[in-house]
Amino acid sequence: MLLKLILLFTIVPIVELAILLKLSSYIGVGYTLLIVFFTGIAGAYLAKSEGRGVIRRIKMEMSQGRMPGDELINGLCIIVGGALLLTPGIFTDAIGFSLVIPVTRAMIKTTIKSRIRKMIDEGTVTFYFKK
Repeated sequence: MLLKLILLFTIVPIVELAILLKLSSYIGVGYTLLIVFFTGIAGAYLAKSEGRGVIRRIKMEMSQGRMPGDELINGLCIIVGGALLLTPGIFTDAIGFSLVIPVTRAMIKTTIKSRIRKMIDEGTVTFYFKK
């Protein structure tokens, strides 16, 4: 796990830098900076509006006495996506938008749920509930 994190925190910035340098050689430094700036603003706005909707749906499900499992996964995706959108770069923006936009988030959520089910079935993760 530690090796994966080390690779993540070293390879992703290198990939981002390479993409930004290549893009700036095609369209110029100014336009590249504008793209990074505006995707950050658009991403923050989108994450904020989607996050409000998720919080509203979580409150509604809890008021009806149900555990908001799907909405918690939606919320996690939006938080991670929003953080990635605030990180400067094209690669992280693409991943961030895919986590924040509802259509693509639904596909990612399906994968997350199947991995959680697999971990529960294999016994590698356990959930404890307080009564």
